[in-house]
Amino acid sequence: MSHFAFTHPYPTRAPVLARNMVAASQPLAAQAGIQALARGGNAIDAALATAIALTVVEPTMNGIGGDAFALVWDGDRLHGLNASGRAPLAWNPQRFAGLDRMPALGWGSVTVPGAVSSWMALSERFGALPFEDLFESAIRFARDGFAVSPVIARQWADATVQLAGQPGYADAFMPHGRAPAAGERWRFPAQADTLHEIARTRGESFYRGALAQRIARFAQETGGALSTGDLADHRPDWVEPLAHDYRGFTVHEIPPNGQGISALMALGILEQLSAADAPADSAQRLHLQIEAMRLAFADAYAHVADPAHMRVTAAALLDRDYLASRAALVDRARAGRYGAGAPPTGGTVYLCAADAQGRMVSMIQSNYRGFGSGVVVPGTGIALHNRGMGFSLEHGHPNQVAGGKRPYHTIIPAFMTRGGRPVMAFGVMGGNMQPQGHLQVAMRFVDDRCDPQSCSDAPRWRIDDEGRVTVESRVPERTVADLNAMGHAVRVMPPDSLDFGSAQLIARLSDDVEDGYAGGSDHRRDGLVAGWQ
Repeated sequence: MSHFAFTHPYPTRAPVLARNMVAASQPLAAQAGIQALARGGNAIDAALATAIALTVVEPTMNGIGGDAFALVWDGDRLHGLNASGRAPLAWNPQRFAGLDRMPALGWGSVTVPGAVSSWMALSERFGALPFEDLFESAIRFARDGFAVSPVIARQWADATVQLAGQPGYADAFMPHGRAPAAGERWRFPAQADTLHEIARTRGESFYRGALAQRIARFAQETGGALSTGDLADHRPDWVEPLAHDYRGFTVHEIPPNGQGISALMALGILEQLSAADAPADSAQRLHLQIEAMRLAFADAYAHVADPAHMRVTAAALLDRDYLASRAALVDRARAGRYGAGAPPTGGTVYLCAADAQGRMVSMIQSNYRGFGSGVVVPGTGIALHNRGMGFSLEHGHPNQVAGGKRPYHTIIPAFMTRGGRPVMAFGVMGGNMQPQGHLQVAMRFVDDRCDPQSCSDAPRWRIDDEGRVTVESRVPERTVADLNAMGHAVRVMPPDSLDFGSAQLIARLSDDVEDGYAGGSDHRRDGLVAGWQ
């Protein structure tokens, strides 16, 4: 018997049911994952084939030069992978003296890319297919071309205004002086060659070979600090996922330097406030969610950093007594503003996959803001991320910029279990929307018993980067009016807004793996959930 009900309270499309499944934000990438399964691969192979294809077919959100994280249920237990890169060793606070914040574009925002290392690590530990086989679809899309999908075309056009002047960008992604239009065929043979080189060398070329030399040489020629030594020193880390119980389920996130802990903190605060008792989509439910998220963000921005530099532990931030003290600050009738507490001291793509043997993968990779830094290494298709902008320039802050240090990271995969058994791989891509999306999806699934597609389809709220509350146009008018009366000053976004992220979800239909899965893909993007057998 499934935990959730197929009632479709927010209908856009029906959930997909199958024994093998891939969900991604671009249909061709999801199909690449299904093809990997059909060739005898497992869920990990499917996730990797999808992720690699996404660097080609959705370059507006991720690329070869980005970072990645993953949560993997191997059939028996959950594993976490942190493949985020570190700052160049040449970086220090003095390098950015006179700035109010870290650069958002150019070489001053480029840390070591970790996505390729995630492909290497996941394939080596869990994959069934040869590493090179995972690249077949991506290389074919890059060499033979594909029709650009509508949302991606819109994002591509928006990015060109800001990025056209960055080193290498226009030659790579504006070959005709503009972004490709929806339906236009896009080919990128140089990226195909790079992917072939990564496949052939099992990723070594990117960190310690010819590709690494090309990246470092271009940095030296155009003002960057990234060196061959920085690339060669990079290693992904296997980590123990964070776990926090919420109303009979356990939600899992990657530990810091990621922001996933803020979703767990908010859920803990909401449980203290009995938020599930308020009706779905009511002003009271949204008010408590928003307040809990504000509290969690205040702590995350003050305390979360490279764990080697944090002054408080993740366990301290998730301590139930501490969360109860934070929950006590919430006024049930009025919006509040919160500073950080004092706990005890001591542009992104998301995808998921599952197979008939019970393996499940929750994976996310990103160039951060759209194409990232705008820097593209000539002749390679390697668009470098701008993850360095996640550092702080505040003196003494645990997240203050320094060489060899990982920045505060926004991309977070999520996973849910119950009684030690897998329940759902899920994620909601989109900057600071991600923990807010995880919170909303988790409550829809656990408290409202929505199926995965309905969890995605439900109208969302967001605290934007400026701290303002925004909601989708489908949030009930009465709810918006009541939130305004509470002091939230809600801004209702237009129906075509892309500000509320994109979810992909795959959930077990029951504890018996033979029953298969139900999957959902966000109607806000061009995505697809694909099933096989």
